[in-house]
Amino acid sequence: MRIFGSFLATGLLLLQSLSSASPLACPDSIDCSFTRADVSPAQVARELGRKLSRAALIYGPGDPRYTEAIARYQQYNPPNIQIVVQPGTEEDVAEIVKYANKNSIAFLTVNRGHSLISTLNRFRGLQIDMASLRAITINSGGKTAWLQGGAYGQEVIDTLWARGYVATTGSCACVGILGPGLGGGYGRYQGLHGLVSDNFVTLRVVLADGTRTTVSQRSNPELFWAMKGAGHNFGIVTSVELQIHPRNLSTWYYKNYFWTGDKLERVIEQVNRLSNNGTGPVQMALQSGTYLMDPTISTTEAVIAWSFGWSGAQRDAARYLAPFDAIPAVRVQDGNIPYTQIPQAQGSGVDDLLCATGFSHQQGHAGLWQWNAKTQRAIYDLFNRNIQARPAFNTSLVLLEAYALQGVKAVNPSTSSFPWRNAFNVMGVISVNYRPDPSLDAAAFRWRTQTRDLWRADQPGTKPLTYVNYAYGDESLESIYGDSLPRLRRLKAKYDPHGRFSYYNAIPAGK
Repeated sequence: MRIFGSFLATGLLLLQSLSSASPLACPDSIDCSFTRADVSPAQVARELGRKLSRAALIYGPGDPRYTEAIARYQQYNPPNIQIVVQPGTEEDVAEIVKYANKNSIAFLTVNRGHSLISTLNRFRGLQIDMASLRAITINSGGKTAWLQGGAYGQEVIDTLWARGYVATTGSCACVGILGPGLGGGYGRYQGLHGLVSDNFVTLRVVLADGTRTTVSQRSNPELFWAMKGAGHNFGIVTSVELQIHPRNLSTWYYKNYFWTGDKLERVIEQVNRLSNNGTGPVQMALQSGTYLMDPTISTTEAVIAWSFGWSGAQRDAARYLAPFDAIPAVRVQDGNIPYTQIPQAQGSGVDDLLCATGFSHQQGHAGLWQWNAKTQRAIYDLFNRNIQARPAFNTSLVLLEAYALQGVKAVNPSTSSFPWRNAFNVMGVISVNYRPDPSLDAAAFRWRTQTRDLWRADQPGTKPLTYVNYAYGDESLESIYGDSLPRLRRLKAKYDPHGRFSYYNAIPAGK
C-alpha cells in the first residue's frame, strides 16, 4: 500500500543528569549585560520547575529522553538545544516564556520537529516541547473541535474519523496541525474546506512577553490575520479551535502508478490536463508525483511514481484515471480504504521516508502554474546523474504536488496573511537526502539549487514564489510572504519587537 517505504513533583528534577551540562548561551539578539546568561540547566530545573505543573518535565543532555526529544526531520544545521522543557499544561507555556525572557534564554517551540528550514543552527537555548499537549475535544454541536498545540495529523485524523468527522490537516500524517497551519496549511481536504488556517476559529496564544491571549476574528483580529500564514513569527499556540466537517464518506480511493523514465512526457501531459490550471475535479484531493530510486525496478534510473487520492468511489475516479491506465506501468497499486489510511497509501504516513528523522535535507521549492515537460525531463536527467555520481544521495526525491484548489480560492484573500491563494496551481520540491556528512553538503546544495532554478526559469516575468512551510532559508522574504510583508513587519513591531520568534523564516520588525 505504501510508496516508500512524569515526574516533576517540586521542580527538583534530574539534577544529577543536568549538573554536568554547560551553561545556557546568551542569544545573539538579546542584551545579556545585566542578566543571568550563565544560568545552568540544573538551575533552570530548580527555579522554573517550582512554577510549573506537576506534569511538566525538564531535562538536559544527560537524560536518556534527550536524544529522542531533539530528533528532527531536518538534521542539516540543527538547533543547539541545551535543555528541554515539556509543559504539562497550557498555562505552563506562559511561565516558561516569562522565565526564559527574565534570564535572557532563547526559546524554540517544537511540536513534531518537521520543519525543513536550514537556518536553525543560529539557535542556542531552551526547547519548549509540546509533546504532552495533545488533547482533542469535539465541541457540542459538532461544528468545531479544540486541539492542543502538540496534536499531530494522524491522531487528529483517527480521532475525528472515529466520531464521524474530518478536518483539513497537513498531507504528511506525522506533522503537527499547527506547524503547517500557521503557514497556511495545504492538505487533502482543502479543495472542499480550504487551508488548515482557513478553518481556524479561535487560537489560545502565548505572546513573546509571556502574556496569554485569545485570538480570533472578534478578539485581536489583526493578530488573527497574521497568524493565518505567518503565525510562527508571532506566538506559541497552545490550543486551536478548528472547524470540523461531517465525513460523509466511508472510503476513499487511491491509485499509485510506477513508470520508467521513458514515460515522463506522456505522464506530464496527462497530469497537466487533469489539474487543468487548478480547476480539476475537487474530489482529486491530491495527486503527487515522485522521482525516486527503486532498485526492484531499476538500479540506474529513477522511477516515476504517481499517486492519486480521490475523495469518493472508485467508479467516479475511473474516467479521470483512464488516460494514465493507457500509459504502460511497471506496477500499479490501488484500493478503497478509510481516509485514516490514505496518508500511508500515498507515501506520507508516519512510517514513510517523508517522516523519517536523521537525514540532512537540501531542499528547494517553487510554486508553478503547471509542469513543463521539457523542464521535467531536464530535472529527471539531473536526478539520475547526481545519484550515479554520489550513491549516498539514493534516498533523494523530487516531488510534484497538485492539490484541489476550489476551497482555497473561494476564501477572500484579505482574511489572512497567506499570500499565494491565487498565485500558483502546482508545486515542485527537490529534497536531496543523505545521512549527515559535511563532505556532501556542497554537492547536495548545488544539485538542489540547479533543480529549483530550472523550475523558476519556467515562470518568465514572474517573481519566485515560495510556500513558507517548504522554505529552505535562502529565499527572499518577499518570495515567502508576498504583499503581506509590509503589514506583517508592522505587526511584528507591535507583538514581538525584540524578535523572540525569529528562527523560522523570521520577519523583521518594521514601520
